[in-house]
Amino acid sequence: MIAGFDTGRQGGLAYAAGGEGPPLVLLHGFPQTHAMWAHIAPILALTHRVICPDLPGYGDSDTPGLEGASFRAMGQAVLGLLDHLGVERFALVGHDRGGRVAHRLCLDAPDRVDRVALMDIVPTHTLLSELQHDVATAYYHWFFLAQPEPFPDTMIAADPDAYFESCLGGWGGDGLSAFDPAQLDAYRAAWRQPERIRGMCDDYRAGVTRDFEDDCADLGARIRCPALILYGEQGVMARFYDVAETWAPKCTYMEAQGIPGGHFFPDTAPEVTAAALAAFLEERGASDSEEA
Repeated sequence: MIAGFDTGRQGGLAYAAGGEGPPLVLLHGFPQTHAMWAHIAPILALTHRVICPDLPGYGDSDTPGLEGASFRAMGQAVLGLLDHLGVERFALVGHDRGGRVAHRLCLDAPDRVDRVALMDIVPTHTLLSELQHDVATAYYHWFFLAQPEPFPDTMIAADPDAYFESCLGGWGGDGLSAFDPAQLDAYRAAWRQPERIRGMCDDYRAGVTRDFEDDCADLGARIRCPALILYGEQGVMARFYDVAETWAPKCTYMEAQGIPGGHFFPDTAPEVTAAALAAFLEERGASDSEEA
């Protein structure tokens, strides 16, 4: 799906990789696959060795069950892949659920992540502990998908395109017409599989249980490496939160930037997104040397 990239599989994770240079890991979100990076990864691969896994339960990766669906377990799966590829330290970018896995990795393996970009999320603990009716209405899927198996799984399987396309076309976006048809085809091919539906539901089941508990235990922890917070200027997060303000207490070094578009701005504004990421990845300063 990503032009010029090789594909592989290791430890249950499917991935695409390309480019040369410092390692860079890109983690997609819900309800997508590594195909979301199709127009971003080749740009970043001009200066980096870019690795794009399908998260556990998504795309062509195995569905691990609820035990393997937490952000911590997903992060460990990503580290296992990187160990296999001989990658010790790396830059990290995550959107949506991938951003939450990235946040958890920064806390669990701070000696391995040398900088991180988190895209269109607020901290999991913030979202769940300070929930307001307007956020709950817009992000109802958090609580629908988290219902016990097989209730949401069965309902979605009746018409997966209708359900998942309603997600992609909403959340502050401009509808499906703003997406690359080839990327949409890749997403559809994955979400039409019952195992992928179960994997995504397990992700959210873990989100309101294990992930929330892990975040409660780490409330005072901060991301030690430089962090970039990107958010969609027309998205749900920017509408209901001061996104930068929610992340400031969680980061040691942080910058924030809005990107035109809704939640799925990496798909709908890939050039702008890639430029923001490239500028951040090229930065060098005192914070890097202190954390090296």
